[in-house]
Amino acid sequence: MTTHHDLLEAALARITAGYVFPDKTAAIGAAIRRRLDEGAYEDLDVRELCDRVTEDLQSVCPDKHLRLLWVEEPQSMDEEPEDIARARFARYAKRNNYGVRRVEQLDDNIGYLDLCMITPADVGGPTIAAAMQLLAPTEALVVDLRQCRGGAPEGVQLWCSYFFPDDRVHLNDIYERATDSTRQYWTLGHLAAPRYLDRPVTVLTSGTTFSGGEELAYNLKALGRATLIGETTRGGAHPTDRIPVAPHVTVTVPTARSVNPVTGTNWEGVGVEPDLAVPAGDALKAGLEHLRTRLG
Repeated sequence: MTTHHDLLEAALARITAGYVFPDKTAAIGAAIRRRLDEGAYEDLDVRELCDRVTEDLQSVCPDKHLRLLWVEEPQSMDEEPEDIARARFARYAKRNNYGVRRVEQLDDNIGYLDLCMITPADVGGPTIAAAMQLLAPTEALVVDLRQCRGGAPEGVQLWCSYFFPDDRVHLNDIYERATDSTRQYWTLGHLAAPRYLDRPVTVLTSGTTFSGGEELAYNLKALGRATLIGETTRGGAHPTDRIPVAPHVTVTVPTARSVNPVTGTNWEGVGVEPDLAVPAGDALKAGLEHLRTRLG
């Protein structure tokens, strides 16, 4: 049986090996081992341990992607082959309609797009194009990210590309520790549906909006392409690996970080601030009012 000590040592080894800020790993390890020695985790079951350790990890290093997670179904401790992992994710994405929950034409010919996730371009591309084709005749657009909990940088790149005229817009950079390299993300030159240009766009956000959903909002705001309305987002800007350390426990390790070419920084730990702050439940109404004012 895996002890709390063994589980935490396995998690710390993964953090030390992969965390995008290697200079912080010693302090992280020292803090968790000190709490272990103090008996802070002694009487906890494994699910409670995950919650408590996550709190302690983020108190010493406020990174929302640095977590210990309880997994309900037992998971294999063997590294999953890439083709199997991709097939599993493709099934998950399909069940969630590739992140597109709702596409609608509202009154005054305002489009409405509700996204729950940002799928990779190679998986979700046809559905993304279908959504943008349906929205093409509208005169203004609401992009609802209030329940969008994350996704892939390539998917964000594809969504953003629909709101700019060509392939010359620099969207984001991601630095990866493992390769010590930076990948640039620019708008794409070829798209499978019409671009959404020269029309106002509002993006709705909440305290639930996270990771890839935040990047989409941040990119459009930084480039002046959309007005953000709602709440400050959750604040997770680091691409992350999920690694099993016990049959029911996964450690999530940020292995890369975003650097926006406009701001020179990202939204990690602070979230994306809206241009107009309103409670998430009122954001759609406020967004529609804003667009109707713009349309005159």
